[in-house]
Amino acid sequence: MYEKLKGIVLNTIRYSDKHNIVHVYTDGRGLMSFAVPQGKTHAARMRNALLMPLSLIEMEATVRHGRDLAMMRELRRSYALSTIYSDPIKNAIALFISELLTHVIQEPEGNDALFRYIEQSVQLLEQMPGQIVANFHICFLYHLGAHLGIQPNVESYRHGYWFDMNDGVFAPATVPGHQHLPPQEAQVIHLLSRMTFANMGVFRFNREERNRMLDLIISYYRLHNAAIGTLRSPDILKQLFV
Repeated sequence: MYEKLKGIVLNTIRYSDKHNIVHVYTDGRGLMSFAVPQGKTHAARMRNALLMPLSLIEMEATVRHGRDLAMMRELRRSYALSTIYSDPIKNAIALFISELLTHVIQEPEGNDALFRYIEQSVQLLEQMPGQIVANFHICFLYHLGAHLGIQPNVESYRHGYWFDMNDGVFAPATVPGHQHLPPQEAQVIHLLSRMTFANMGVFRFNREERNRMLDLIISYYRLHNAAIGTLRSPDILKQLFV
């Protein structure tokens, strides 16, 4: 049975001498894995260009009960991306986002709010001038937490409070056995709650501050999702921004 779906490409891995496996987050069925033929023909090159990380696509997919791998046909772009792949900074951000999403998205069912958030974020990254994207990945990660059920409870914030990484709340004292951020860094987490894609350009951080925030947010994600292992792309991001 064929089903029309929209999708966001997460990654492609080599499966055999003849096929790759492409992981796609879809609007109607969540995470899906597709067997895609390899090849050097013009058609194969065109197909590969449509399956770059974070590509926004439309397709018809075979959905067969009991099978892990689906097949796709009538593949096409739903939104054209050019600067994400031509701008090295945007490309590094895109690779980081796709790598992180590969780890955190495991659900084989649709989540319309999460799909729309990622889709719209990719479109915004494509449209943004390159000189203002330095905070994009920080902003994306913070607000992604709301869709994953791990966004910090900012209503609990008070000046001088610690941030309890385990419970996602601000508290006046530490809890034995929990990981905490001291008040100075807890204040930064609260500050990030005010950042949006529209105003992120007014938040000024140097490289050390931005890299520290990235490390903290990844640590927070890893604490709440054991599937997040070693990520390679953050090291690239850390070298890009001053």
